[in-house]
This record gives sequence, C-alpha cells and structure tokens, in this order.
Amino acid sequence: MPIRTAVLPLTLLLSTAAFAQTPPIQITADLSEAPRKLYHAEIDLPVKPGPVTLTTPKWIPGNHRPTGPVDDITGVVFTANGQILPWRRDDVDLYQFHVTVPAGVTTLHAHLDCIVTNRISQKMAVLEWEKLLLYPANTPVKDIAIQPSVTVPPNWGIGTALTPTDGYDPQHPKGGTTHYAATTVEQLEDSPIITGEYFHEFALAPEVTPKHYIDVVADAAEDSDLRPALLSELSNLVRETGEAYNSRHYNVYHFLLTLSDVAGGEGLEHGQSSDNGVGEKGFSDDAHQLAESDLLAHEFTHSWNGKYRRPFNLYQTDFEKMQQGSLLWVYEGMTQYLGNVLAARSGLKSQAQYRDVLAMSAANLDNKPGREWRSTEDTAIAASILRGGNPAWANWKRGQDYYQEGELLWLDADTLIRKLTNNKKSLTDFHRIFLGKGGNTGPLIVTYNREELIAHLNQVVKYDWATFLHDRVDKPNPRADLSGIEQGGYKLVYTDKPNPSERTIASTGGRRGGGINVWYSIGIRVNAEGLISDVRWAGPADKAKLAPGQKIIAVNGRIFSADTLKSAIKEAKGKTEPIHLILQSDTFVTLADIDYHEGERYPSLQRVEGTPAYLDDITKPLASQK
Repeated sequence: MPIRTAVLPLTLLLSTAAFAQTPPIQITADLSEAPRKLYHAEIDLPVKPGPVTLTTPKWIPGNHRPTGPVDDITGVVFTANGQILPWRRDDVDLYQFHVTVPAGVTTLHAHLDCIVTNRISQKMAVLEWEKLLLYPANTPVKDIAIQPSVTVPPNWGIGTALTPTDGYDPQHPKGGTTHYAATTVEQLEDSPIITGEYFHEFALAPEVTPKHYIDVVADAAEDSDLRPALLSELSNLVRETGEAYNSRHYNVYHFLLTLSDVAGGEGLEHGQSSDNGVGEKGFSDDAHQLAESDLLAHEFTHSWNGKYRRPFNLYQTDFEKMQQGSLLWVYEGMTQYLGNVLAARSGLKSQAQYRDVLAMSAANLDNKPGREWRSTEDTAIAASILRGGNPAWANWKRGQDYYQEGELLWLDADTLIRKLTNNKKSLTDFHRIFLGKGGNTGPLIVTYNREELIAHLNQVVKYDWATFLHDRVDKPNPRADLSGIEQGGYKLVYTDKPNPSERTIASTGGRRGGGINVWYSIGIRVNAEGLISDVRWAGPADKAKLAPGQKIIAVNGRIFSADTLKSAIKEAKGKTEPIHLILQSDTFVTLADIDYHEGERYPSLQRVEGTPAYLDDITKPLASQK
C-alpha cells in the first residue's frame, strides 16, 4: 500500500483562495466583560445577495470530540445596512445558521455573545476561538481569510501567537483593543488568547530562532512572576526539542500559562502556542511542579506531533466533519512519551522522578482489567465517547488509555532500537525523520498513516515493525507492555511504601495527588471522605461486592479515615481475619468483609544490575544546558 502523505499550506501564509476573498472577515472579540462570564463578538462577513449558511466550529482540534460550545452562543443578531435580518438554525446541523442577504448588500454583520463559565476568573480569561467564530459553512477553513481584533479590560495584558499590527507592547500592556494580522479561520482557531490583570511575558532561550516566549496570567500578582529556575528549565526545553526533532514548524512559539485555582486546568495544543492551565501554585516550587512537570513539554511537542504531522483521518478540511481517532496512540501516545522524556532532559523533573512517575503509570495500566476485552486502538477510535466518562467501573470500561499505552509502546520501540543497534541508534533518529520531515517550516499540516510510520522505523533499523505495532495496538492485551522498562534496565515492583515522587505529589494537594492509594492492594479508588469512585474488576473489593458510589463509614469497628484504612490493610497481612467494613449505599447501611492479606502495595521501578540502563540514557540531555 503506498504511503499517503499530503502537505496542506499553512493558514498563516493564506491560501490562494483566501487571498482571493476580498475583504477578509473582520472579527472583534470583546472580552471586557470576562469577569461577568460573558464574551461578545462583532463580525463583518463579506457576502453576496441570496441565501447564506454560516457555521460555528463543532469538532475542535486537540479535543478529539465535538466540543464546539454552540449551546453557550447566544444573543445572535444579523444586520445589513442597519436592518435586522431574520435567521433560522438548521434542523439537522445545529451549528449552522441560515440567513437571506438582501439585494445590494456586500457585508453582513453578526453579533454574538457567549456564556463562559470555565477558564475564567475575576482577574483573567482565556479565549479559544470556537466560542465566537462564525464563518461560511461547507468551505475549507484554510481558504477563509479573517482578520481578528481583541478587546480586553483596562491594563490587562494579552498572550497569543497572533501577530499584532498596532505596536502592542507585552511589557507595558494597556488593555483596550489590539489588532492582529490577517490569517485564516483554520489558523485563528489554532491561536488562542490569554489575558489578565497580572500578566508577564518572558523570552526563552534567546539564542534560538524562531523566538519562544512564555506568557503568564495569574489570580495573584506574585504568581505570574515565574521563578528563574523554571525559566531556565523551559529554556532548556526549547533547546532540547531542537536536538530531538531537528526542525521547527512555527514562526514564533508562545507557551500560554494560566495560574488559578478558579479558572481550571487545561492542556491544549496549538501549532504556534499551547493553552496550559494549572492551579495557582502549580509551578511555585519544585514540589508543586512535579505533578505538572510534563505539561508544557507535552503540549509543546504537539507542535511537531499532532499539529505538523497529523493522522490522515484525524485531519479534516473544516470543523464540521468527524475527526477519526484510530492513530491517537501516535498523536497523543508518542507525545505522552516525549513529554515526560523531555521534562527529564530539561530539568523540569529529575531522572529518578521520571522513573517514579513511569512506574505509577505502568502499574495503573497493568492493573486495568478492561484491557482483556478492549484494545489500545479501540480506546483511540472511541476517543470521542470515552472522554469525561463516569469513574464508576472505569477500569473495566477503559478510557483515554492511548496516552499511557502509547507511552509504554514508544518506550518499548526506543529501547528495542537501542538494543538492536547496541545503543548507537534510538527513537530520536526516527523523530528526526518523521517529525523533521521538510526541515524548518511554518506551521504546515503534513498527514501520515501507519505505513509511513513503519517505513520510517525501518529506515532507522530493519525489523518487523508491522507486527510489533499490530501485536501491541490492535490486539487486546491482558497485561501492560512492560518490555520497554525491562529492556531499559529496570523492572516494575511493588513495595509497602509509596515511592518518593508519589509522596511528593500527594503532599502538595494538587489536582493529580488526591485520593488514598489502595488500588493495588484491596482494589478501590477512595477519597479522603471515604467515597468509593471505582472498584478494580476481579480484585479483592470486587469479590467482596463493593460498588462505586458507596461510602466507607467504619473499618474494623473504627470510624473511617485514611490512616484507619491503611492500618487495617497492614494488620491483615499474613493473617486470616478479613478486613471488616461498614458501608453506606444510598440510604442503606451494609456490611462487607474483604479477604485480603498481602499488605500495602505501591509501584516503583527497581534497577536490574548487569543490564544496560537505557532508561537512564533516554533521559539524559541532548542539548547543552545553560
């Protein structure tokens, strides 16, 4: 089967068809009422008399599902020559609006409001453009020219990869309206805005071209002034990507970072920027940073893997067609692997922390019974229905496992290449071919399929890569792919104490450190209040007939607490007496006995002496650190 590869011109360079559209759509996004949870847009669309169908985005790149917020778009009014025009929503495609343009009219004006309840606070706001975009339906979005402006409250700064045309100075933000260069609808959708009262922009790795920045907004002034150590590590990240991928596919790159306990978390890739949201103290010190250490590296890597090299069936010419997810184990899985590796190479976390976190991820996958019936590929194909699911029996259902499964898969490939070549080659050689294709470019989209992946892997080292991928991706595998860890000189083990990184993450109370870890012992996910969210299929708690949604009231006759539960697990080790629970189920109280006697179990990686430590080689810096 021939390799299917298509190069699609970058929207920043405006396609011929977009240039031919005169004038471009004019859109002003008004975020001045962001603290009131409202955005507004004034849009002027070039039109011809007669029926016109306009649309808002439905399938949002990076979300892998139809998350366009059409239900929050309100206050829609169309006018021409000062007269209000009637409109009708399409009966089938609810994202489309039908308007009849009167004779003699060449510009249709639209007003939109959007109700925004997340990624927003009294001090900041984030605009992903699907909230306000309106453009001609059934037209390739790379062919629709558009010129944006953005209005923000007084003295608020703006972070974006869009090019300002009116002398905007990020070091002295004044708020008000900023105008940007014309682009296309495809590229505008790929160019988010962050804005806030407490704003800073920092240059990164100043010797590297093109230029890189991190733009920060926070709910408190002191939080937006990032630590010098973090800025140094992010500069290292910029340098490391150059060495790892041997290319750059953007004209400028902006890390957009919001620090807020109110605005919510986010990690969304874009070609020339990334939208990243963590808690207020998410990067305040090394301890808090650990849980978030791969976020910026992951989203940055997507500029190469996902935005530039994109699965042929995931890329669509507009935002209305379904994005097919069968290759998300490359798009997201390889990025998951690279994000963690680059974080270690850059100093965002240590090599030991990398191994600790890898152990936690691998153990989670290896104790997920749903893998007995659902393949990794199916978690990717079904991505749009698996995101945001209920945690009840999630281990049997499975979720977006193509992230972590992909991480283990590509670690397996990396260590296998090293093993086959006596460590003379690695997955980096593959990345320089696959992600570096075409050399330095602007933000193009170059599609690929599985056959191209296999061909590029064979360029690095001859092997039966087709079978390698088929066996690990297409088939249900009852156990996780631990070959990469083992080929890397380590093995997954379970000890009676959490590894150092697990303890650090738990101590900070961040979004990734909640809950009481008894998953690998009695087999439940339970929070500090005793509420059970999931029960491991065929595990000890499942055999005792526990269920998600129950609340543990007492353990062995004592009121529930994290310490009480862990003590009961310790005390039962090597004995015959079960662990006695009193449970609340809805309005009923029940009793359960868990027959478990193996003590506490926490995942860790243990070095296998006498074997090559490829795992350590993988996480060593490739670039010179400054």
